[in-house]
Amino acid sequence: MSELPLIGPLVTLRAPREEDVASLTAILAEPEVSEWWVGYDEPRVRTDFLAEPQTVRIIEVEGVCAGAMFVLPNEDPEYPTTVMHLFIGTAFRGRRIGEEALALAIRAEFARGITRVTLDPNINNDGAIRSYERLGFRRIGVLRDYQRRPAGHLEDALFLDLTRSDFPDGPPLPVR
Repeated sequence: MSELPLIGPLVTLRAPREEDVASLTAILAEPEVSEWWVGYDEPRVRTDFLAEPQTVRIIEVEGVCAGAMFVLPNEDPEYPTTVMHLFIGTAFRGRRIGEEALALAIRAEFARGITRVTLDPNINNDGAIRSYERLGFRRIGVLRDYQRRPAGHLEDALFLDLTRSDFPDGPPLPVR
C-alpha cells in the first residue's frame, strides 16, 4: 500500500485515528450519505475503519475529517487491480474533494504497479457517477441485483474502471 499521507492542493489522505470515529459516525448518519452507506453506528465505524487501517484513507480538508475511502488492492500479481469505495460529508460536496481524493489514491496505486482501479456505485447514485466519470472512469457494465437495500430489495450497481492506459501517471487533479 502507498505511504501516507498523500497531499494534494486541498485534500490530504491519511491513516485513520481514534479521534476520527465521532466525525465518521456523524457523516455516515447524514441522510445523503446513509442512503448509500447503510447501517453505520459508532461500533461499526470503529470496526470497519480502525480494525484494518491499512485499507482506509481518511479524507481530510483543512484539518477536518471530510470523509473516508477504502483502498482494496488485489494482491494477485496476475490481476493488478484495486477496488475503491468512498464517501464525503455533505458540507464538503460541490468542491470536487472526492475527485481529488480519488486522483491522489489512484496515482499512488499506479506508482506501486496497479494498472486498474474499479468502483461500483449504486446505479441510482447519480451525483457520484457524474463525479467519477468527470475524473475519467468509464462505464463497464451493470452489476445486477448487487446491493441489498434496507427495505430488503436488491438494486443494481454500475461497474466503472480507470486504467493506467487512460492516464499513465494517474488522473489529473481537478481544476477548481
